[in-house]
Amino acid sequence: MKLFLTLVVFLSLHLSIFAADYNLVVAKDGSGDFTSVKEAIENLPMYNYERYVIYVKNGVYEERFRIERDYLTIIGESRDSTIIQFSLLRSDWDKNRDYIGTAVANIHADDVVLNNLTIKNTQPAIGPHAFAVYGTGTRTIIINCNLISKGADTVSLWNYKNGMYYHANCYFEGAVDFVCPRGWCYIKDSEFYEVKATAAVWHAATTNPEQKFVIRNSCFDGVKGFQLGRHHYEARFYFVDCSFSMNMADEPIYRVTYPDNPSRNRPYLFGERKYFYNCSREGGNYEWFADNLLKSRPAVMITPAWTFDGRWDPENTDPPKIIGWEANGNTLRLYFNELITVWNKPVLISANGTELEFSRGHGRDILEFTAKNKLHSSELIGTLKVEGGSISANTASVYERVLSDEIVLPAEN
Repeated sequence: MKLFLTLVVFLSLHLSIFAADYNLVVAKDGSGDFTSVKEAIENLPMYNYERYVIYVKNGVYEERFRIERDYLTIIGESRDSTIIQFSLLRSDWDKNRDYIGTAVANIHADDVVLNNLTIKNTQPAIGPHAFAVYGTGTRTIIINCNLISKGADTVSLWNYKNGMYYHANCYFEGAVDFVCPRGWCYIKDSEFYEVKATAAVWHAATTNPEQKFVIRNSCFDGVKGFQLGRHHYEARFYFVDCSFSMNMADEPIYRVTYPDNPSRNRPYLFGERKYFYNCSREGGNYEWFADNLLKSRPAVMITPAWTFDGRWDPENTDPPKIIGWEANGNTLRLYFNELITVWNKPVLISANGTELEFSRGHGRDILEFTAKNKLHSSELIGTLKVEGGSISANTASVYERVLSDEIVLPAEN
């Protein structure tokens, strides 16, 4: 039962749902292309070189699925009424393993976005491992979602080498370690509910001391005596502007060790790295989460780009940038600073009315457009209008990063 909702200030920014045409529609009533998410995913190209979008209509989908295609977005019609659920204990899957995986949503690809839906492991036991989401990809975005289990490890994104994960405006529920990233993770404007008197969050920074787990402007509640967090490996936690219910135990985030079997203890070379800023608890604060961020790193600097050490900024709003171009015969070649998704079939129209149709470059950082006649550089000077389609960035992002419908080529090509 959610008791702590009033303390959350939800994300006020508009979160994109990639409004370009959907590639596939899933509907329980048969009104779409497929009646299950699994079928839709399996009917994507074997290799995705640009973004595909699957739209899932309202309904309860009793299924599991596995994602192995990069650049995939799955959008639900309604966060609370588009429900993908399945009952599965990790221990049962271990006894009878299949290709799909141990979770309801199994993500083994990069640049995947889940948006506006509920993913639920419906097994009823409180405590045992029961994943709603499991993953080994990187640049995973989950926004506007409910992620629910009564078991442990509800959301387990475990690419310990280079995994980067961004979540916003989500509701997380589960037992011990129910949000437990390995690598880099940034969560904002979300709710956490612990169903057992155990630790809610967990982190592993196994091989890279820069890996960190940041939670901003979020609230924590649960059964009486629930703990905030723990870790077995090296870990680095940041809690900024977070609220805790009076049910949270007076127990700092702790390291799990095994005094009776020291060989099980993980290396611990970097020491305590648990940071707090402007956090509060209903009924009174505990001393262990008093402000301790370094003055050289004020809270305003704790952004997604900082969290991911400049490797990725999921809140970036900049469109792809044309960094060069060349005209050869009747072909214009545009060079971009990143990989591109082409929606429909865009046409470039020059100031003098010359039309250049998109010809090739799906999923590349080089796009080619073709005119009916030989091109002259003078025709391409000035503004080119983009009509009939759009050009956007491939990389997973909170916002649609679409090239303007009026572009100006760089002076030097």
